[in-house]
Amino acid sequence: MSAPSPAPAAGRIVLLTTSHRVAPGLLSWAAWQALRGADRVLCRDAGHPQLPYLGQAGIEVELTAPGELPGARELAGYCAGGRTVVVLAGGGGESRLTDGLAALAGSGGPAGGAPVPELELLPGSWDLPGARLLDVVQVMDRIRAECPWSSRRTHADLAKYGLEEAYELVEAIETGDRAELREELGDVLLQVVFHARIAEEDGEEPFSVDDVAATLVAKLIHRHPHVFGDAEAETPEDVKEHWLRTKAAEKRRASVTDGVPLDQPALSLAAKLVSRARGAGLPVELPAGEGIGYRLLAMAAEAEAAGVDPETALRAATRAYRDAIRRAETA
Repeated sequence: MSAPSPAPAAGRIVLLTTSHRVAPGLLSWAAWQALRGADRVLCRDAGHPQLPYLGQAGIEVELTAPGELPGARELAGYCAGGRTVVVLAGGGGESRLTDGLAALAGSGGPAGGAPVPELELLPGSWDLPGARLLDVVQVMDRIRAECPWSSRRTHADLAKYGLEEAYELVEAIETGDRAELREELGDVLLQVVFHARIAEEDGEEPFSVDDVAATLVAKLIHRHPHVFGDAEAETPEDVKEHWLRTKAAEKRRASVTDGVPLDQPALSLAAKLVSRARGAGLPVELPAGEGIGYRLLAMAAEAEAAGVDPETALRAATRAYRDAIRRAETA
């Protein structure tokens, strides 16, 4: 009695995914191994960003009909005898292939008893944390170029929106609404990206969002010597001391009041000035006066000395008062 013939080897289909937020050609080692070991490499998109780099690496890619991939049965035929086919995913449409392979397996496989090939999803490149910020920049570029309203805005036009979005962010923090907080953070980010995009067009001193980010990174590193340098800081107070010292050296201000914006809310302004004077060790007495303004200044100073933000405290009290009014209205 003759020995049974060995079962035909199941081939393999590899769906290779890549991120458009990563420079083309920067593929994982596993992706390069799969590509170099494949019997066939297929792609449905003649404009796929990886094609030039695969060509430079000597990997032959077969372009299928525009927008189409071979059907599941056809691909299973490609894999007969244990061969491997790599499909460059992109632009959607791969779900038809995966659904077709699932249906093929449910029907008993291809004709002739050939096994259904294995299907592997292989990430060739993936997003790093913060990669979606690239999408924000790209979308803003297009809006600036094509939107009749956005294309005409200036820094001055947007100033009021920056204030509004900052206040709405504070409100979301105070109410504890997580969904609202996420949305308002996005709105604040929009202001940053929008202003940076406008700044690129300045004829004398242009800068980009990358310049903004680079300036921020340099500042953060410089002001955190206990993280990026040899300085030591074991308490929040130590950190604050480092921060104030490096900030003072950077700014070289003639007065501790320099850099305090006078158009911020009055309670915040009062607390900030008191904090600057106290931090510099200046024995500045509060101005004497009987008016309500002087009493509010004294209360702001009292709050600052106690580590309480007077603006936040008053907002909380005002919110409680608003709720009391609403309760009275429905009583």
